[in-house]
Amino acid sequence: MAISTADFKNGICIEYNGKLCTIVEFQHVKPGKGGAFVRTKLRDIKTGRVVDYTFNAGTKFDQVRLESRKLQYLYNDGDALNFMDPTTFEQMPVALEVVGEAAKWLKESDEATLLYAGEELISVEPQMFVELEVTDTDPGFKGDTVQGGTKPATLETGATIQVPLFVEPGDTLQVDTRDGRFIKRV
Repeated sequence: MAISTADFKNGICIEYNGKLCTIVEFQHVKPGKGGAFVRTKLRDIKTGRVVDYTFNAGTKFDQVRLESRKLQYLYNDGDALNFMDPTTFEQMPVALEVVGEAAKWLKESDEATLLYAGEELISVEPQMFVELEVTDTDPGFKGDTVQGGTKPATLETGATIQVPLFVEPGDTLQVDTRDGRFIKRV
């Protein structure tokens, strides 16, 4: 389905230069002299990069319908991560290359959102906050500073994050998966 710049809305997915992009922000501009144009910020869905583009008013684009499905993560078989649809119990493997960085935030039986453009799987997004157990970290010593002191900690999924000095192996932490930031000890 083709849409023009007059139909732009934040969040719409379009195909531009052979890439799938979502509209982050747009602004129609009508200068005193010359034709109208539209300034946009487009996010490349695969890479996450945001780039500014300017289009003439009335330019047509192909709109892409995005569909998201919530699936349960089952296990990693080495080449792919296996997910299950909780309603149909259908299992599907997803290649590690497609999952990318999201794999370090997934543990067995967690829910993840898979984003499809048509029939093509384009991304796997873990929950925004996950609770993971610390498997390895250096001990914090008495007298270490309470404010601002951090140390690296390895979590049960293999991810490494910076944590406060009071965190010890065996603690369960809440982590923000968007930036890998420690939120709190659970």
